[in-house]
Amino acid sequence: MLGPRLKKLRTTKKLTQKQLAEKINVTNVSVSGYESGNRFPDTDTLQRLADYFEVTTDYLLGRSDNSHMTADEEFQSFSNNPKLEHFFKDIEASDEQEQEELQQIWEIIKQRKRNEDK
Repeated sequence: MLGPRLKKLRTTKKLTQKQLAEKINVTNVSVSGYESGNRFPDTDTLQRLADYFEVTTDYLLGRSDNSHMTADEEFQSFSNNPKLEHFFKDIEASDEQEQEELQQIWEIIKQRKRNEDK
């Protein structure tokens, strides 16, 4: 199930296999293998694919037809990331104005990413 879903997501974003490979830090041969079913990504790569396409790993694997994470799943993914643990604690400790500023900055970053992905 991974292959067809990955190909559909990639082509919807109008990416070549090489472009996707560069974005998730694998070779284009690997992406080709994932799409053809001759190769399976390791768990880190599977998560990078899910993160890049903003879908769940369950969707990529065919365990769910719901492609988008719920707010709880997104929060869980964020809060379980050890690289972001200190950031999460800093946000909790900041005042309301700082949190609003961080939210505005984050929206700018997300918009830039959407523009790059077009």
